[in-house]
Amino acid sequence: MVRCWTRSENRLEEEEEECTDGGSSHFQHKAFWVSLSALLLLVFVALGLIVPLRLSQPPSQFLQIVRISAPDQAGALINQSAVVDQQNDLVTFSVTSPANQTSTVLFDVKHGLICYKPANQESCFLQEMEQSDHDNVNSLFQDPSLQSHFQLSVNGTQRQTEFLGVLASGQVNTSSLEEPLRALCRGGSVHWTRRADGPSKQRLVYFCIDICFPSNICVSVCFYYLPE
Repeated sequence: MVRCWTRSENRLEEEEEECTDGGSSHFQHKAFWVSLSALLLLVFVALGLIVPLRLSQPPSQFLQIVRISAPDQAGALINQSAVVDQQNDLVTFSVTSPANQTSTVLFDVKHGLICYKPANQESCFLQEMEQSDHDNVNSLFQDPSLQSHFQLSVNGTQRQTEFLGVLASGQVNTSSLEEPLRALCRGGSVHWTRRADGPSKQRLVYFCIDICFPSNICVSVCFYYLPE
């Protein structure tokens, strides 16, 4: 509170009152702007924290995990899971073998590629998608009421085997791949493959990965190295 004094004793009280009211108004005005500035600062700080967090979070509403149980040729159930990313046209299969080893198969529908990452290996193997591959993956994309678990029957499941020859001279620079494939194959070599009728008697199958789809189709994809 500021007190003002003048030489006129008759107007002392009036002058004091006027100066007191002016000081109070000035203080209230200053307090209002200080409070408003503090509030705006808090809002900006909150936005600075919330917006990056939201941008860094994956769009979970576009992701769905589907578990598929299918019988092998001996009738024993094998389990696998597929993460369906409809926004980016990706389906990622995690296939666990009876020895509890997990292989990864990534269907990049947007770029028309399949990437195989076998268990306990640093290498990845690329294959261009064909129409049959698109048909199988679409069984996971097209159903809007996609269930979270499928169990395929022994008699109703169609089985087929595909052979892919690994091109030793077809090694790919990992940095040239799109992000989903680059992230999967980071730190290892990448090789192109091509569909073949099957290895000759002199060449052995290197490994196989079984993939089952909700359309009651199971595909055993087997790899072997082509002679150069």
